[in-house]
Amino acid sequence: MRFLRLALLALLVTACVAVPLTGRKQLSIVPQSSMLSMSSQQYGAFLEKHPPSNDKAGSAMVATVGANIQHAVEQFFAAKGMGGKLSGYQWEFRLVDSKEVNAWCMPGGKVVVYSGILPVARDAAGLAVVMGHEIAHAVANHGNERMSQELLAQFGATALDAALKEKPQETREMWNTAFGVGATYGALLPFSRVQESEADHLGLIFMASAGYDPHAAPEFWKRMAQLGGSKPPEFLSTHPSDETRIRKINEWIPEAVTYARPQNQPMRMK
Repeated sequence: MRFLRLALLALLVTACVAVPLTGRKQLSIVPQSSMLSMSSQQYGAFLEKHPPSNDKAGSAMVATVGANIQHAVEQFFAAKGMGGKLSGYQWEFRLVDSKEVNAWCMPGGKVVVYSGILPVARDAAGLAVVMGHEIAHAVANHGNERMSQELLAQFGATALDAALKEKPQETREMWNTAFGVGATYGALLPFSRVQESEADHLGLIFMASAGYDPHAAPEFWKRMAQLGGSKPPEFLSTHPSDETRIRKINEWIPEAVTYARPQNQPMRMK
């Protein structure tokens, strides 16, 4: 058991890195090369089942907004001396036909926007809110962090089972169940909410740096909130409540505005 504890401690020490922009410490166990390889494979498999949309105007807007945010992100990282963090990125921006109101960005810069979100976005600024948020997830290494948390939770469960091997089966099952609940509601979901807020924050900076008005963000999220549907309490959700998200975004807008610039103009770092 002592060996397991020492191994776990060594893993935590060596695998903790800082989020490139905010400095928040995060767990990063999976090699970046593995993350990029898996992302590329999954992206290719996705496109085989979901070909690009025939909506030329929508596809053009996705490509344009995506390219503008990409350039802003690259300039931001370069100005901070962290250009190497984007090594291996091969950016792509695709619109696919789906009624689902969603979008995502895989590690490596593969961005997919579902056509169902375009009516909610309404225009390029609204779309920049969406794409800035999703790209922020990728460049902040949230995918690796999430996977690392899951792996660590499994490792912890194994260690706990070994520690309780002398206990009656009922006791072991009870504690293993308790550990699973604790891992989910005590760590994994709260970290997911941290990641969502971090993506909101960084997304505002990226969209402003790309030439889009960050004031479009709270209005977009208000429209998302109006879509309705059953939502769990915030402490059981992987996302902040609508009220919490909009309040925080309004608090961050003054900072994001300081990064505002016309599109295609060089970025001036603080």
